[in-house]
Amino acid sequence: MQGTRGIVLFAHGSSDPRWRAPTEAVAAEIKRRNPEVRVLCAYLERTEPDLPTAVNQLAAAGARRISVLPIFLGSGKHVRDDLPRQLTALQAAHPQLQLSLLPMVGENPQLIALLAQIALEN
Repeated sequence: MQGTRGIVLFAHGSSDPRWRAPTEAVAAEIKRRNPEVRVLCAYLERTEPDLPTAVNQLAAAGARRISVLPIFLGSGKHVRDDLPRQLTALQAAHPQLQLSLLPMVGENPQLIALLAQIALEN
């Protein structure tokens, strides 16, 4: 089943509202590059929406394929345990959706190279 593509940028969350700005900037850039893709930010704690809310909103908007991109640099308990558990529960609640968990950004060689470049240039 093809359907509309959705992306959830999943980050930790913070009580400081300014903390959301970088994740929301990535969402805005995705929308700029491909307006047909539906993208939402979701947060583990202290910030809304949470992952189930974001997935429900994307599904209600017509998304049938949803990728979750963890915006984490390290693979701690949240990425290893909490996130896969949430995704399994969401898949059970939404069998019509094709949910996929992308590797966290901290494992992406492109991001690692970019961070090294930024460090070396400054």
